[in-house]
Amino acid sequence: MPQLSLYIDENTLHKIEIGAKIEHLSISKYVVRKLNESMNNSWPENFKNLYGAIDDDSFTVERTKDFSNDVERETL
Repeated sequence: MPQLSLYIDENTLHKIEIGAKIEHLSISKYVVRKLNESMNNSWPENFKNLYGAIDDDSFTVERTKDFSNDVERETL
């Protein structure tokens, strides 16, 4: 497998180490995963789990409109 050497600052390395630890991956596997994610135009892995995660009264499903009282259109 090809190898790649990178020069990165300490702050970036620290973020990578934390991210790899959180995801229980080696630094190499973590960086490969993040590179692949950034190069693929797709939603983040857990994006669908966000649906319904916010408990807020302003997020409501709009009721279907009732058009029974509308005036019928003229046929052309």
